[in-house]
Amino acid sequence: MTLLAVSDLHADLGRREVLHGVSFTVSEGEFVGLIGPNGAGKTTLLRAILGLTPSKGTVIIGNEVKPAPRVQARLVSYLPQEREIAWPVTVERVVALGRAPHLPGFAAPGDADLATIRSAMRRMEVEDFAQRPATELSGGEQARVLIARALAQEAPLMLADEPAAGLDPAHQIALMKIFAGLADEGSSVVACLHDLGLAARFCTRLILLQDGRIVADGAPRDVLTDELLRSTYGVKSFLGEHEGGLIVQPFDLADGSGHGG
Repeated sequence: MTLLAVSDLHADLGRREVLHGVSFTVSEGEFVGLIGPNGAGKTTLLRAILGLTPSKGTVIIGNEVKPAPRVQARLVSYLPQEREIAWPVTVERVVALGRAPHLPGFAAPGDADLATIRSAMRRMEVEDFAQRPATELSGGEQARVLIARALAQEAPLMLADEPAAGLDPAHQIALMKIFAGLADEGSSVVACLHDLGLAARFCTRLILLQDGRIVADGAPRDVLTDELLRSTYGVKSFLGEHEGGLIVQPFDLADGSGHGG
C-alpha cells in the first residue's frame, strides 16, 4: 500500500524556488533517508508535504488529498528540527500529546493509550523522567522525549527532520533501530539525515536531493557511490563493508582545498 505520493511538487521560499518538480512515492515498510547537502530542499520538502509551506503539485497521504488536520495527524506524525520544549509540564504529559488525534474532544487517555505512552517512553529510555518537568532535561533528553511523543502518535507514516541531531552515538543507533523496526512492522519513516553512515546502515532506500531536485533514488548501495558523493557533496569518502553492511565515511573535500561556501 502507498502511504505517501508526491507528484510534481514545487515550493518557494521568498522569491527563490526551492523545490523543482519533486515526485516520489513511499510504500508500507520503507525507511527512506532523505539526504543531500545544506540547501538542497530537504526540510522544505517535508514541510510542503504537511502543508506547512505553500507549494504547487499533488500530495496524497494515505488516500487523502489535503486531509483535515485531525485526519492528517492520524495518518502522519512529524518530528521537526526544533527540539526545545518550552512548556514546564511533565515528560509523561508531553508524550501523551501524541495520543490527542485518537481521542474525542478533551477526553483523558484510556488504558490502551496509557500503555502506548509508556511503551513510547520505554523505547526512547525516558520512562525514568516521566514525572520530571521536561524543561529541566538536557537538549538530548528533550529530543528523545519529543521522539517518544511522535512514536505514541502511532501514525502509519512518520516524517522526521534530522531526528538523530543532538543524540549521542548510542542513542542515535538505538533510534535508527527503532525506525527500522517500525518499517519492519509495516509503517514507514521518511527522515532527513546528514549522517551518511547512519543512512547507509539502516535505511532501506535513499532519496538524494540537490538544488531542489531528486538526483538519485534507490538502495543505499546504489545512491552512496563515490561519484555521486563527489558531485553532490563535494567530498571524498571511504566506502567499505562491515558485518554485511555498507560503511560510508567522508574524509576530505573532493578538490583537496578549503570549502568555498
